[in-house]
Amino acid sequence: MTEQNERPIESGIVTDLAGRMTYGSYLHLDSLLTAQHPVSVPEHHDELLFIIQHQTTELWLKLMLHELSSARDLLASDDLREALKRVARVKRIQDVMTQQWSVLATLTPTEYAQFRGALGNSSGFQSVQYRAVEFALGNKNERMLKVFADHPENLALLTAQWHKPTVYDEFLRYAARRGLPVPPAILERDVRDPYRETPELVPAIREIYQDPQRYWDLYEACEDLVDLEDNFQFWRFRHLKTVTRTIGMKVGTGGSSGAGFLQKALELTFFPELYTVRTEIGG
Repeated sequence: MTEQNERPIESGIVTDLAGRMTYGSYLHLDSLLTAQHPVSVPEHHDELLFIIQHQTTELWLKLMLHELSSARDLLASDDLREALKRVARVKRIQDVMTQQWSVLATLTPTEYAQFRGALGNSSGFQSVQYRAVEFALGNKNERMLKVFADHPENLALLTAQWHKPTVYDEFLRYAARRGLPVPPAILERDVRDPYRETPELVPAIREIYQDPQRYWDLYEACEDLVDLEDNFQFWRFRHLKTVTRTIGMKVGTGGSSGAGFLQKALELTFFPELYTVRTEIGG
């Protein structure tokens, strides 16, 4: 007999775990769950939320960079279908990351003020994975490299992304191989530079949108890239609103202008021609 509201352990379930690969050992939970070290004295209850929010974001950024790097390689090898599968996963990651802001938004200004001073100059501005994702998508900034000059591994990670073509570069190269009139200036550009809008590219993008049946896979890819940028902007906006809700217009811990600095990020774009073309479609 089992007690009411108790589920028996099935006979086939392995309960002798000695010497076996386990859930905890596979995920290195001993390390993961002891990686939260509040610095406030006395330790403030809400600091754990702040730490976990940013640690989970870093894990998602690691996966996002993994998927974007693969998508870029797949485009270079003319495998658009598989590349778009990677992009679809990134879009779901972005949804999760955006929703996470609602958890941090439960931190009131009064609560945050009680441990903010203990953070020193640590700031999300210093996230190398966030910068690497931006570099992979086109917002490259050579000056960011010096931020990581004292951390060789982080510097190597970001430098590698700085030297590689962006996802958009590889998509446009693929479109050119499909016969679309992508300007040579784009195909031959220095990929270390931030991507900037090229009006001469718009006719090639317009050709895709005006004949979707002929270019259906490219048409779908353009819309997936627009989704990617829209999602990134939603994330930036939620970041801005969460910061404003929590610290108002205070200067950021890393020395930035805080909300004002985040506001300027909303002006950045990854795939400008995919938006410009919309003005030219239809009557």
